Amino acid sequence: MRLNLPVIEATLRRVQREFDGVQRALGTPRDLMSGAVIDNVVAGYALLDTLMAHGTDPLAMGNLKQLLELNTVVLCGTSAERRAAHALHVAATERRFYDDRAAGIEDLMDWYALHIEEPVWLRAAGVYLRVLATPQLFIEGNHRTGALMMSWVLARNGQPPFVLSVDNAVAYFKVSASIRDLVKGSATAFFRNSAPRRRLADLLAVHADRRYLLA
Repeated sequence: MRLNLPVIEATLRRVQREFDGVQRALGTPRDLMSGAVIDNVVAGYALLDTLMAHGTDPLAMGNLKQLLELNTVVLCGTSAERRAAHALHVAATERRFYDDRAAGIEDLMDWYALHIEEPVWLRAAGVYLRVLATPQLFIEGNHRTGALMMSWVLARNGQPPFVLSVDNAVAYFKVSASIRDLVKGSATAFFRNSAPRRRLADLLAVHADRRYLLA
């Protein structure tokens, strides 16, 4: 399986054009989706496609640096100059990623190992939840990087990646807000995270679009 990058980009560009309507439906303001943001997200999907082409699993030990690279791409794109300008931020994100036991990659990897036999929709939604819940995995860009990470889980199991669209944007942003309010490791986290994870899994299944895949 490979990603159909032109169709993915066209879908994201339509969201950008119609984002005012998404904002009105949400009833709460969100940061605008600029052309630069879309460019970086498309570059993130291109990186996923490259990983798929090489059979590289970014959620496998030894490949975790690819997750950091996904986060850097969605924030800085592929420009060497922009990356150099944000070198301190990139370094701080790497320290958090590897060293913070509450927020870092260890939490996600432990969860992923325990749920490896679950249906792919629930597993992908769970990965997103472990990225976005408090404390978040990355300093910035958790929504975008988390969406790419769950897209990897889906695509490597033969399902279309998640792509933000006009049709799914409102439901996606609403469930993301409920996930962001969850606290990892709290006494009630186990019970509270099951409902938003199920809602997100259902959203992924309902809006799966095989146009985003190439055979």
